[in-house]
Amino acid sequence: MRGPPDTVGPSNSGIDVKYETEVSSVGEMAAEFAAEGILVFFGPDAPEELHEFAILTDRAELKEPIAAGDVLEVGGTEFPVLCVGELANENVATLGHLVVKFNGLNEPELPGDVSLPAVPAPEVVPGSRIRVFAGGS
Repeated sequence: MRGPPDTVGPSNSGIDVKYETEVSSVGEMAAEFAAEGILVFFGPDAPEELHEFAILTDRAELKEPIAAGDVLEVGGTEFPVLCVGELANENVATLGHLVVKFNGLNEPELPGDVSLPAVPAPEVVPGSRIRVFAGGS
């Protein structure tokens, strides 16, 4: 981990945080997706029909595009970003929608995917922090 969460950020540590949000609620079916290595995040304006399987987050700004080589932190655990689909950044910026797949792929399966190593997905609970750091920091 990079350090205590309240001390990490571009203003006080030199680490470039591209995106940061907090989980507000976790849908009843989100654990089933996580067991398959998929975390589906949506911002607070997600349609009601998506709440059951989504991990809802607070509103957040995408400060810089997410790219391969960045680091995605989920609840304090860091994972290297292996690849980013061509629509992933637009989805995060406009909808707060982020699809994270723990599949180890270097080419995205779908245009909205962000792929991470093929490891078990971490548990996500309300209050979990989601952050993306620029690669090489």
